[in-house]
Amino acid sequence: MIPVLYEDDDVLAVDKPAGIASIPERDHAKDTVLSLLEKQTGRKLFVVHRLDKEVDGVMLFARTAEAHRYLNEEFFNRNVVKTYLALVHGTVQEDKGEIDRPIRQFGSGRMGVDEKKGKPSLTKYEVVKRFNDRTLVRAYPVTGRRHQIRVHLYHIGHPIVGDQHYGDKNVQKNFPRLMLHAERIQFKNSEGKEIVVESPSECISCALPG
Repeated sequence: MIPVLYEDDDVLAVDKPAGIASIPERDHAKDTVLSLLEKQTGRKLFVVHRLDKEVDGVMLFARTAEAHRYLNEEFFNRNVVKTYLALVHGTVQEDKGEIDRPIRQFGSGRMGVDEKKGKPSLTKYEVVKRFNDRTLVRAYPVTGRRHQIRVHLYHIGHPIVGDQHYGDKNVQKNFPRLMLHAERIQFKNSEGKEIVVESPSECISCALPG
């Protein structure tokens, strides 16, 4: 069972587990968050946004085609506020900042900063707590590029702990998973009511240095 964090007639927000793809990948026989939820609820659902397979936390689905169109427009107009928790390598010096660097996909499937061919991408962040060799940060992606937070933090020299795609693989392999958590999502429904959905972050909390 995938935990439900919030639901109404139009929207379903769940606590996505790490290690499960949001939507079908190459092997359509494998379970996804979408397929599991449709079995769980007994109805068709519409994907509003995606989380990387390695990421856990708040994920939003629409229950009707009308709600799907409305929420897509809200995401497109950047009216939806998403908050992530990330444990990164190294000490982030600035208390808060912005990473405004264009991102594109490379032939390997990896994403990366490309000043000439990349699409505009903006991530805001703030430090939650500093440790000896790691920093807990909150990240606020303004745009929604694939791997955006992971690429941007890697670009400024602070790859997310446990990220097998970005950072020193010899170091990253020592951690059980990617320490990135979708902590919170805030949006207005079609009637103008403010909805805030939050997910606890046990995995990152357990991984914090003592």
